[in-house]
Amino acid sequence: MNSATLAAAADRFCTLLGSVECSAGVTPLAADAAIDSTLGMLQAVRHRGGSVFVIGNGGSAAVAAHIQNDLVNKGRLRAQVLHEPSLMTCMSNDYGYDAAFSRLVGFYAREGDLLIAISSSGRSPNILAAVEAARSAGASVVSLSGFGGDNPLRTLGDVNFWSPSPDYGEVEISHLFLLHYIADCLADRP
Repeated sequence: MNSATLAAAADRFCTLLGSVECSAGVTPLAADAAIDSTLGMLQAVRHRGGSVFVIGNGGSAAVAAHIQNDLVNKGRLRAQVLHEPSLMTCMSNDYGYDAAFSRLVGFYAREGDLLIAISSSGRSPNILAAVEAARSAGASVVSLSGFGGDNPLRTLGDVNFWSPSPDYGEVEISHLFLLHYIADCLADRP
């Protein structure tokens, strides 16, 4: 996001948003189709009384916490982040940081639930392990990643959003923008 002016940074960000690539697994999807599919999954979870789990590290954890608010408030969903400090440090201490989220997802997630996995690099071992745990539990997965197009998270979700930028700030803000847009759209759906 390091640009000479705010206008240049905004132009660069708009270009990034316009180049977000979406997929269902490895099958390309148009952005609006990916958003509609994500909205359908969220509505299905809400109608079943299921849960949505949102995970990320660092800045992505902040994005996850913000979106949890909107999914609960606007989306009327049972949504929770899994990085509460004492629980996360317990899991990390007892099982290692790479297994902390997967232990929690394995404990909490049930068939029909949804995991939203956010990783700027798409390579965080703890996020990738949590996706595997969600699959084992029968939960669906929406992934948001960035950086290189060869990152493993990019194709692991039922729906995937990839922001092709090497810049943490741009990727994190694009993820927040996409998830905020989804939560806003969800508020208008039964």
